Amino acid sequence: MIAQKKNQSDFEYKMVIVTRSDLLLSAGKLAAQVSHAAVSCTLLTKKNKPEWFAKWQREGAKKVVVKVETLEEFFPLKEKAETLGITTNIVTDAGHTEIPEGTQTVLGIGPAPSNLIDQVTGELPLL
Repeated sequence: MIAQKKNQSDFEYKMVIVTRSDLLLSAGKLAAQVSHAAVSCTLLTKKNKPEWFAKWQREGAKKVVVKVETLEEFFPLKEKAETLGITTNIVTDAGHTEIPEGTQTVLGIGPAPSNLIDQVTGELPLL
């Protein structure tokens, strides 16, 4: 049997990582921060919403990276996601390389049902 490529509409679960365009991070630093958010949200969801985690993982663990302009834009997104019962995590940098200690770099949301995540991040542009 030939495997079929999934269309975006075939995914019922996803994770979204929200980045800040005002930080001007190198590609490597940004990749590391996105990875931190993905790992922490995955572990939290596995612990607190194991059914969501299992379904997301079975579907291929879809992740989408989007952007906002400033840190202040994280907080309404985080609050809305938490109101909907979605795992969130803001990554705070240790300050060892490019940016000062304590800088909040990315916001992880999910994994969760796509229809819920889209209520939070559906209007944000892709990175």
